[in-house]
Amino acid sequence: MAEQLKSVFRNANKEGRRAFVAYVTVGFPTIEDTVDVMLGLEAGGTDVIELGIPFTDPIADGPTIQKANTIALNNGVNITIALQLVRDARKRGLKAPVVFMGYYNPMLAYGDDNLIRDSKEAGVNGFIICDLPPEEAIRFRKTCSAGGLSYIPLIAPSTSDARMKFLCGIADSFIYVVSRMGVTGVTGAISTAIPELCAKVHKYGGDTPIAVGFGVSTRADFLAIGENAEGVVIGSQIITTLANAEPSKRAEEIKKYVASVVGRDINAPTTRQVGLDEAIGASAIEGDVGVSAPTAVITEKDAAKVDLVGGIEAMAAEEPVNPNIIPARFGEFGGQYVPEVLMDCLRELEHGFNEANNDPKFWEEFRSYYPYMGRPGHLHLAERLTEHAGGANIWLKREDLNHTGSHKINNALGQILVARRLGKTEIIAETGAGQHGVATATVCAKFGMKCTVFMGAEDVRRQALNVFRIKLLGASVVAVEAGTRTLRDAVNEALRFWVTNLDTTHYIIGSAIGPHPFPTIVRTFQSVIGNETKEQMQRLRGKLPDAVVACVGGGSNCVGMFYPFSKDPSVKLLGVEAGGDGIDTDRHSATLSGGTKGVLHGVRTYVLQNKEGQITDTHSVSAGLDYPGVGPELSSWKDSNRAKFIAATDADAFLGFKLLSELEGIIPALESAHAIYGGMELAKTMKKDEDIVICLSGRGDKDVQSVAEELPRLGPKIGWDLRF
Repeated sequence: MAEQLKSVFRNANKEGRRAFVAYVTVGFPTIEDTVDVMLGLEAGGTDVIELGIPFTDPIADGPTIQKANTIALNNGVNITIALQLVRDARKRGLKAPVVFMGYYNPMLAYGDDNLIRDSKEAGVNGFIICDLPPEEAIRFRKTCSAGGLSYIPLIAPSTSDARMKFLCGIADSFIYVVSRMGVTGVTGAISTAIPELCAKVHKYGGDTPIAVGFGVSTRADFLAIGENAEGVVIGSQIITTLANAEPSKRAEEIKKYVASVVGRDINAPTTRQVGLDEAIGASAIEGDVGVSAPTAVITEKDAAKVDLVGGIEAMAAEEPVNPNIIPARFGEFGGQYVPEVLMDCLRELEHGFNEANNDPKFWEEFRSYYPYMGRPGHLHLAERLTEHAGGANIWLKREDLNHTGSHKINNALGQILVARRLGKTEIIAETGAGQHGVATATVCAKFGMKCTVFMGAEDVRRQALNVFRIKLLGASVVAVEAGTRTLRDAVNEALRFWVTNLDTTHYIIGSAIGPHPFPTIVRTFQSVIGNETKEQMQRLRGKLPDAVVACVGGGSNCVGMFYPFSKDPSVKLLGVEAGGDGIDTDRHSATLSGGTKGVLHGVRTYVLQNKEGQITDTHSVSAGLDYPGVGPELSSWKDSNRAKFIAATDADAFLGFKLLSELEGIIPALESAHAIYGGMELAKTMKKDEDIVICLSGRGDKDVQSVAEELPRLGPKIGWDLRF
């Protein structure tokens, strides 16, 4: 099967032309169209068909392919259906090689061994996986090779020399080269850097041909790219052509479009044998790339045996050595499951953070802003709440008293100091409840940096006060109407924006999520919570607390509270997730209690997904916990039993909100109210001389309107009626 891919480029070279690679989303515009479209692509002159496997949460897809993905998923497309469509196309005479292209999580859910076996049987020739890190690529490539299928690596303009050598080394048919930074479908002039990029890839790739894509749409683009590459890839324009075609003419329109790009006469017979001399002569007459010798040619000899482990070790060896480097994983969780265009920026961020983290002057600067932030934070005994629970002493770590009203300022301040050291001039952030958006806008105002905050449209509605606060601070708010219109969709859009603005922009992720090094960065700056708690409990009680409790969404306040106690086995760690209507329903956000292992937003962790690896919709009365993933370190603590995680329903959270307000005179954020409820339940099971510390992560001003709106629904469940 991999051999067929090699022969495509070999034959194209013999015919004096460049191979044409076409991308189309399986099941778009309809499942019924797909086989006809594939045959139309081949009839028009396509040499290789990239069949896009849709995913709910792609990072680097532009609007055109995003929309196609959404339509395909709404049509019920999955890998099983994609495989059947390939079988059907083969039965109808499709000869062109087919490559599955997509993000890893749906393939992970299907199972690597199952995928390779079933793909080979169906007639799939290989895979392009947009977000597979090197260590995973080694394993997946070996599985592919054993099954006779190809693994095609992606290389971007930002790919380092060491990484490029490795990726070229594992290519066994061709290499996909991304022509420019950004998302798919970007239009504009062809990058002038393509010749240099292609020359470098050819240098490391030897005889392995390359196909260049991103931003290619016309015959002129095809010819220009073909001066430097053995193949040219077009995707978004094919999707657009399909979308604009009359339903009955989709396959025919695709055939015409491809023929116009490659310079084929669609009225000429397509089944006769064409002599080599004739093919070369026709190519020259039509003004195609001509008969000049290509830069590289695949020989009959296979891509040779590649020392895969040695290759990745060499890649690591050629990177700058840092004795203080932070681990990229927490057991099996973590990693960098991102498109190649992000790798250089993540490497830059990791290097910059490592330098800052190990520089005493950086931490002196960070602590110099404690008066501005409101640190050290307060810790005090909640006497009436303790009395009400009737068990252990309940202490409150008052992150709600910080400047901006939550723990989010800790991370925002730390990350903007790192961004300044990296020379970035603009900041972006995502936000759910709005607290991280407010904190980020605050520090951007403090340091005079441009700030853009992405927020789900539903969260914009239910957190209108924080939206206004963000704008008062001089930042822009971008409402995301896609998907569920909540935090998850805000993260998607922020990542896509970052991909296109890497040189000037730093992304301050607000939670302990995302690709390495973000989870460690967030944990490092939020650990001030647990470190202060440790010192304060020793001073006030002469001992460590017996338990610490925090709410869990993505996990920033939780990992910040837990990490300093993670090596103290006497301290119980209890995380409280958003149970929504109950984890026995599909309306919750309890990822650790009700999720399974997967990949989301660049990290392997627990996620809420269906059996096909598509991320499912979530629900919580609390906007800040309404997220289908969780930090990888928390996932590791779950599996090792170092921490316990429970779910509090919306009604439970309302009870926590009510009791803290009425008994202590503190109106908590709805996120924190989940922890209050869980902490009280834990306290009831403990002795009266024991101590629990609850992280009160934020204040509840922002949630008062939401509570008023939800009270008619949730109030009766807990006997709470505020009607006058």
